[in-house]
Amino acid sequence: MKNSKDMIFGIRAIIEAIESGKTIDKILLKKDIQSDLSRELFNYIQKDSIPVQRVPLETINRITRKNHQGAIAFLSPVPYQQIETILPTIYEEGRLPFVVVLDGITDVRNFGAIARTCECAGVDAIIIPQKRSVSITADAIKTSAGALMTLPICKVASLKKTIEFLKDSGLNIVAASEKATQSYTAVDYSQPTAIIMGSEDVGISPENLKLCNDMVAIPILGKVQSLNVSVAAGILIYECVKQRQ
Repeated sequence: MKNSKDMIFGIRAIIEAIESGKTIDKILLKKDIQSDLSRELFNYIQKDSIPVQRVPLETINRITRKNHQGAIAFLSPVPYQQIETILPTIYEEGRLPFVVVLDGITDVRNFGAIARTCECAGVDAIIIPQKRSVSITADAIKTSAGALMTLPICKVASLKKTIEFLKDSGLNIVAASEKATQSYTAVDYSQPTAIIMGSEDVGISPENLKLCNDMVAIPILGKVQSLNVSVAAGILIYECVKQRQ
């Protein structure tokens, strides 16, 4: 559960927070909420593509007994950035973009561990989807050793469209998949690269996997058939570092 200082209660307060530029992770709304003020909030939600979840009143009451008016917003401790503005800057600086995309990663400790590795390896940004994805929490920040406070994190409405944008921007899309027959060391990471990691249970979604240029696997020599996703991400990320050095 988030600390109360990470939440905003009430429709007007949420609208004012959005207008002031605060980064909203998601909003919980009472299922049958109907008012002029709630319609104004929905306009902001649609404009800024803020994730929203309709829930029973009891769910909101379990979170707080304050005058919430059927609405609670969860704040992100760090602002999200736009990959569309990050990539041009990297190219203008004469560097090769290197980004990591997380498809369906929901465990905050895995997220924090991946972010820590990314920061140490000089990754330019991490991209996560708005839905069915992890958020930046105190546990994630702690596990990342503070990396999440400095590493650009991009939260996108459509991971599919973002991957298409990365491809159009000249990045080679490398997917980590147990189904791959190609070793992770066989790919050329010395070009602009995006590495996609999927969740440990279902992996990368089929629609996103179709967009990838390369599918790679890490050899498994023991009886356990898979690696922890943060460990697997570290192996691929540092293969890229090795090749670029």
